[in-house]
Amino acid sequence: MRQKLVIGNWKMHGSLAANEALLNGIKAGVPSGASLAVCAPFPYLAQCQALLAGSQVAWGAQDVSAEARGAFTGEVAASMLAELGVSYVLVGHSERRTYHGESDAVVAAKALRALEFGIVPVVCVGETLAQREAGETEAVVGRQLQAVLEALSVEQLGRVVLAYEPVWAIGTGKTASKEQAQAVHAFLRTQVAARDAGVAQRMAILYGGSVKPDNAAELFSMADIDGGLIGGASLKTEDFLAIGNA
Repeated sequence: MRQKLVIGNWKMHGSLAANEALLNGIKAGVPSGASLAVCAPFPYLAQCQALLAGSQVAWGAQDVSAEARGAFTGEVAASMLAELGVSYVLVGHSERRTYHGESDAVVAAKALRALEFGIVPVVCVGETLAQREAGETEAVVGRQLQAVLEALSVEQLGRVVLAYEPVWAIGTGKTASKEQAQAVHAFLRTQVAARDAGVAQRMAILYGGSVKPDNAAELFSMADIDGGLIGGASLKTEDFLAIGNA
């Protein structure tokens, strides 16, 4: 049975006081049997470690350098994240691809670097509204995924989580219908299966695109949707826990 997972992406939000209240609330109300994680900004990872260690809630980072170490001002190495007990790291989020020009090859290199230090890369793929309307969804997400499939061994691929995040549904209030989301998730699983069927069956593929308490259950009911990558709703204790319950 595939892992059911809900990951919160705080993006560039948070403060020490607000984080403490949020994390304590999540810790106290985490649904039994649910796998929850929060991906916080780098300055707050030590706080996450201090508050969440020993709990059922994991913590992760929002990015990682493809480099191991060196003169890369402003970058954060996977070894540093590992020292802070990080379990997950987002790679290839659409905002990184758009605002920082990250290529598919860079995303694959980041995934490899995370795996080297025992951190699960959450590889994000997704298309823009223009690409969807042009009928290019499968071509775009297929290309983004292919770079990772080519860079990783089957064993490494088995330690990856995928996240489908249609760019047109992030922070816009728009959400793919459960059928639209399921179709892309099924396509992604088929692409992984072409590399290794066993890995494809075990791999968690999350949906990230304005998931909220009122639509989470129907999205998560689909055969190939194994949970969510949650943006705005992950900043509200009640909403995040409701999505976890779903």
